[in-house]
Amino acid sequence: MQDRTIYITGHIHPDTDSIASAIGYAFLKTALGEPAKACRLGELNHETRYLLDRFHFEEPLLLKDARIQVKELALDHPADLLEETTIFDALELMHDGKGQGFGVVDHQKKLVGIVTRSDIAKVGLGDTAQGIDLLKETPVENIVKTIKGKSVYLDPVKHINGKVSIIALTKNHVRNYDIEDRIVIIGDDPMAQMDLIKKGAGMLIMVWTQQVSEEVIALAKEYHCQLVLSGYGSMNTSRYLYFSIPVRLIMTRNVVTFSEEELAEDVSKKMLKTRYRMYPVVNEKYQPVGYVTRYHMMNFKNKRIIMVDHNEFSQSVKGIEHAELIEVLDHHRIYDFATSKPVSFRNEIVGSTATIVATIFKENQIPIPKDLAGLLLGAILSDTLHFQSPTTTQKDRTAANMLAAFADLDVDAFATDIFTITSDISGKSVKELVNSDIKFYEIRNVRMMIAQVVIPCAEYILGLEEEIDQELDALVCQKDLDLCTVVFTSILESGSIFYARGPKKGWIQEAFPDTEGPHTLQKQILSRKNQVLPMLSEIITRF
Repeated sequence: MQDRTIYITGHIHPDTDSIASAIGYAFLKTALGEPAKACRLGELNHETRYLLDRFHFEEPLLLKDARIQVKELALDHPADLLEETTIFDALELMHDGKGQGFGVVDHQKKLVGIVTRSDIAKVGLGDTAQGIDLLKETPVENIVKTIKGKSVYLDPVKHINGKVSIIALTKNHVRNYDIEDRIVIIGDDPMAQMDLIKKGAGMLIMVWTQQVSEEVIALAKEYHCQLVLSGYGSMNTSRYLYFSIPVRLIMTRNVVTFSEEELAEDVSKKMLKTRYRMYPVVNEKYQPVGYVTRYHMMNFKNKRIIMVDHNEFSQSVKGIEHAELIEVLDHHRIYDFATSKPVSFRNEIVGSTATIVATIFKENQIPIPKDLAGLLLGAILSDTLHFQSPTTTQKDRTAANMLAAFADLDVDAFATDIFTITSDISGKSVKELVNSDIKFYEIRNVRMMIAQVVIPCAEYILGLEEEIDQELDALVCQKDLDLCTVVFTSILESGSIFYARGPKKGWIQEAFPDTEGPHTLQKQILSRKNQVLPMLSEIITRF
């Protein structure tokens, strides 16, 4: 059965709120009996890593696509056969329910072919010439093992042409038989055995025989004839001879395989072009990790996703439109959101998604572990800029106080710790700063990007104007943007400084005019969501 874990993920440029909310909500869902896993869609910033380390959380799984990969299906796992495995052993595995076909691997476990019932059936139902050619190449040891035989004498010189004769003795004894280089099935008659060896038999398989005379063995050595005692009678010995053939001689070599990384929907389309029963799924070393069938393709479902801290598909995981979206938790504007069936959608006017998560814990009377409370508190303080952001509500403060009590933390001292880490930009390049927290928007066909960087004070970016403009110009070209903006926000100075590039860069001046020279500190402008974006939206609408 396919794994139906719920994947909970924030947006493509993860900040502390999106990561902490995903971790917290995954914990809550699992506690309520719905296995869930927190994910991330990109690299974590310094602040988030600090909080994860401080509260002993591992970095969430990097989710690359909402569509299911082949390796995530409940693949079949029949045994993999070595090239020297006999048809008999393969049939035994089939009879034991271990599969209707098997991959064949070399000693490095790399796939070299595949063998199925139809391949085996060709040996019994096909032209006898095929069986002759196969037996000719079959090791003597395989024959001994398959007929439950006993080696009496195995000669290093092998002269077997693959033809089989069962000798029925008549008044002419063996004179009328052409048995040169053949495998000959004979009974317990030393005289006949010696006559056959002299006539050039390549192998004598003796049935209903307890022992072989020394004269026969000596003659076999002289004529390089293999001597084997069979554990069966004549009929079964002749049948099982053909089961001793190694699968490497009958397997299909040009195998249609799929990489374990391929998307199930792509594999399904490729399957329509072929009619095989099963297809090996291989890893990067071309080793089979399982087998996929049409049954898998008829029943697979893409990942179950819960979006937190965003509701726009453009900011979410690749393939989100194909996912089984079951829920959204967010505190941003609702834009261009549509689903094929109803989903649970909780959007609140609060400063942090972590506030919503903490509230749901309370509503369900689920205790919040100490470390998780600390992580969620850190997210609230980060997203509300220690309650200075205009997005802050009383609900954020109430949730923060509750979490602080659970985590045994002083809110103000903890906030100082966070923003000391957040505002430390020493050693970071302009490119790293600009790309640390980016969000993309499209309003009235205007494509724009708004990045936000927390800095200790305005002086920290003095002299970087040219580098900042160059980086923004590069993003304009790479992302085909009309407006590319970076907002440098100083918590200590309670304001932000704007840089903008692109064809519509003048709109930043319209929204946030420089009254005291280039790149004026815009007092009390702290929130990208509640201040910067609405002002720009108004300017775009006006023009």
